[in-house]
Amino acid sequence: MIALGSTLFTLLLAGVPIGISLAGSTAIMVLFDDFLSFSTLFEAFFIFISKYTLIAIPFFIYAGFLMERTGLVTGLFNFADALIGWVPGGFAYATLIAAVLFGAISGSSTAMAAAMSVIAYPEMIKRGYPTWMAAGVIASAGGIALLIPPSITLILFGVITEISIVDLFFAGVIPGIMLAISDAVIIVSVSLFIVKLPAGKFDLGRCWSAFLEALPALLMPVLVLGGLYGGLFTPTEAGAAAACYALGYGLLFKTKIFLKELLPTTRRTMNLTAVVFFLLGCVGIFQFFLANMGWPQEIAAWAGSLGLSKHAFLFALMASLLLLSMWLTGVAILVLTVPIYFPVALSLGVDPVHLGILTALCIEIGSVIPPVGLNLFAVSGVTGLPVTKVIKGSFPFCISDTVVLIIVLMFPMLALWLPSKLITSYFG
Repeated sequence: MIALGSTLFTLLLAGVPIGISLAGSTAIMVLFDDFLSFSTLFEAFFIFISKYTLIAIPFFIYAGFLMERTGLVTGLFNFADALIGWVPGGFAYATLIAAVLFGAISGSSTAMAAAMSVIAYPEMIKRGYPTWMAAGVIASAGGIALLIPPSITLILFGVITEISIVDLFFAGVIPGIMLAISDAVIIVSVSLFIVKLPAGKFDLGRCWSAFLEALPALLMPVLVLGGLYGGLFTPTEAGAAAACYALGYGLLFKTKIFLKELLPTTRRTMNLTAVVFFLLGCVGIFQFFLANMGWPQEIAAWAGSLGLSKHAFLFALMASLLLLSMWLTGVAILVLTVPIYFPVALSLGVDPVHLGILTALCIEIGSVIPPVGLNLFAVSGVTGLPVTKVIKGSFPFCISDTVVLIIVLMFPMLALWLPSKLITSYFG
């Protein structure tokens, strides 16, 4: 175990990509094992990525990218702005609402942050928002997509741990709403006491016209989540339905834009999917080797001998994940750590669904923690602002999100209540 960890750490320290480090360190260990061969590693790679549920990932990524390119996201944002943009700080609330709605379709935090940077940032600046506040709201709102179902992070966690993805989706609803509320509290505080933004006037006519404009976009989460929670779709079929809906909308109503953007959007989806699937295949190799050596059981037994309570373990784990998020992306944290800490958590009686939500919350907070936070760089790259200003704006939201993490950790039923009330046996 020490040899494997040392080899993996050395490769990572040398700058070797995470997927290659996982597979490479395992391959080196196989050289000294008479019972394993390289062919078994290739089999483990392809067996892991051949799981049916993983097909949902490219479908949801594709749907999100198509929404961005065909103007569906803009429609969502305009409706949210008409609905609540007239109150002090209302444009920031509108960005938050659009993030929740877009997160309920694409499941991609960085994609949401980039899309909102294009749509919301210029308008926020026109309305007198400080650049740091506008950037911070957008970067932090992007993280909500990691909790609001369908979440790519939760899909990956479910695949790696082999627990119900539908249960994870249900469990993410209340914590996701809590994140949105905590971010709204920060916006209220900044708008009233620091920036002192003026109020506008509510226009019912504009609200109605914006609703009609946004209706095609609003129908997509109804289709996807209604079908998923109503027992009509599996997560994979829900992803396919989202992608087909976005394709159909673009072809029928945005034909010129659709035909122009179809190939670039498809290529972008394929590139991101290839990266994710390669990482997952390498996780499959790593997991196979760990299981073959019986190390998960040994680690769990060792952790049990320390006499840690469930809450002490979770606090230590969350602190470790937040520390790792300073240097690794969310996907990297998942593929590196979940195979190791998951069996330990189970041995201590931690509910696996609760653990998945806590992990997603840590990754959500990590998306705005420097120096690696992807949302920080996504917003900085699109807006042209220095990363330091984006960090300044996102810091208060990072604090409020950490409070939500602690509350969900201490009260597991916030994550587990909704799955316990809904029938998921249909999905297996």
